[in-house]
Amino acid sequence: MNSEQEKKELLELRKKIFITGYKGGMAHLASCYSSLEMIYAMYLKGILKYDTSNPKWQDRDRFILSKGHAGLALYGVMEKAGLISEAIYKSYLTEGSLIGGEPCMRDSQWVEATTGSLGHGLSMGLGIAMALKMDNSPAKVYVMLGDGELEEGTVWEAIMTAPAFGVDNLIAILDCNNIQKMDFVEKTIGTPNWADKWKSFGWNVLETNGHDMEAFKDTILSENNSGRPRLVIANTIKGKGVSIMENNPNWHFKLPGRKELKVFKEELGITDEELV
Repeated sequence: MNSEQEKKELLELRKKIFITGYKGGMAHLASCYSSLEMIYAMYLKGILKYDTSNPKWQDRDRFILSKGHAGLALYGVMEKAGLISEAIYKSYLTEGSLIGGEPCMRDSQWVEATTGSLGHGLSMGLGIAMALKMDNSPAKVYVMLGDGELEEGTVWEAIMTAPAFGVDNLIAILDCNNIQKMDFVEKTIGTPNWADKWKSFGWNVLETNGHDMEAFKDTILSENNSGRPRLVIANTIKGKGVSIMENNPNWHFKLPGRKELKVFKEELGITDEELV
């Protein structure tokens, strides 16, 4: 379970993500909110090993946000972790902007891969994991994907290939919110049965609640003695934290109108002054 302090901090992050995206004029809010607890846990609950004074420490763990449209969540957590400044975060889509809606290596030394064009993050992660193995590094590579993203063929090239190389340092995280850009995943491709599919290619598959940070952490850090790459299926709610957005496909890439804005302000604790 998330502590009361963590719940407060997560609410503040959701608020900051919304205000930043609203002022910028565009944002994938629902995708940010489904993945927020997991990204928070990666950077702030001791999952990722990194050195705040050395972004390119050789044995750091790597995190790749393959579902790059949730970049405002990643950058928001990075700011809270002290990896980027508040000024950089607030510059989002303003004149002279220092960050965009999707992670870019040009923006920060802490970004391990430029993403946003869906379907490529796992392949990049596989290459990095293989290189780390060759260097005898203890570092791990974590790649977060969306379930809609798994309809990209390039993802499956990496899924099929990874077990052959024994990359047990590669951990894929599936933000399984059951919604893609225009509709529910099930209505688009039928019942996916992700666990069975990944297992059939030789992956070690685990499942957890992506909004319960302790459960997520325990799952992702559990012993992996299989010698195989791992998939953690994290069940989430798209738009988590705002009632009209939760589990609603219409909010993939949308900002609220006047009436809808009232709900966001009430549920996230936002004042009129903060939106100016």
